[in-house]
Parts: sequence; structure tokens; C-alpha cells
Amino acid sequence: MTMDFGDVLWSMIVFFFWFMFIWMFIAVFADVFRRKDLSGWGKAGWIAFVVILPFLGALVYLIARPKPTEAELRSMGMMPYRGAPEAAVHSTADEIERLSKLHDDGKIDDAEYATLKQRAMGLTA
Repeated sequence: MTMDFGDVLWSMIVFFFWFMFIWMFIAVFADVFRRKDLSGWGKAGWIAFVVILPFLGALVYLIARPKPTEAELRSMGMMPYRGAPEAAVHSTADEIERLSKLHDDGKIDDAEYATLKQRAMGLTA
């Protein structure tokens, strides 16, 4: 049995579509089970529909599926947490500049400025 270029190409295309077919089922099943807005019967109905009529079931599910909520997007890592404070990263120069401004405005005295400046530079704890 000899295989020419057309047979190899056709085999690759068939393999690709089988792989996509299986991946589509995995994605739909995972999404159905991940959803919190569906009851158990709703999940069972979608799974039965996708198993009985595979392509039509997956296509209808993709069309009928509601947009993901913010919580779902956050759990998938597609949206940053809102309200969670970002870690403030200040360099030593930024901290000394802020202390200098406070000192110039008269909000801290010379002793406090010297102490806080030493602490910002990491010379004292």
C-alpha cells in the first residue's frame, strides 16, 4: 500500500478535525459543569443534547450560552480583581522625595526627617 501526498494531506486534515471535535466536546462539557447559573437538570439536558446531536448541540450551546459574569472572567484569569489594592511599589528615591516634600512643607521636623530618611535607605530598622 503506497501513500501519495494527497493521502497524507487528507489523513492530516481528518486527524485535525477529529482532534478539534474532541476538544470541542471537552470545552463544552467543562463549561457546562463550571457554570453556576445552571441547575443539575439543566446541565444534564445540555450534556444529553450534545451527546445525542453532537455538532448541532455544541453549536446551539455556543449560541445560547450567556455572556460570562465578572466572577467567571476573574476565575479564568481574564480580568483583574476589582477593588483589590495593587501593591504599591516605591523606590528609595521616591520615598526620600516624598519625605523631602513633607519636610519642606513643615509637616515633619528635622529629627523625624532624618530618622525616616535613614529608615527609607535601609540603614536602620
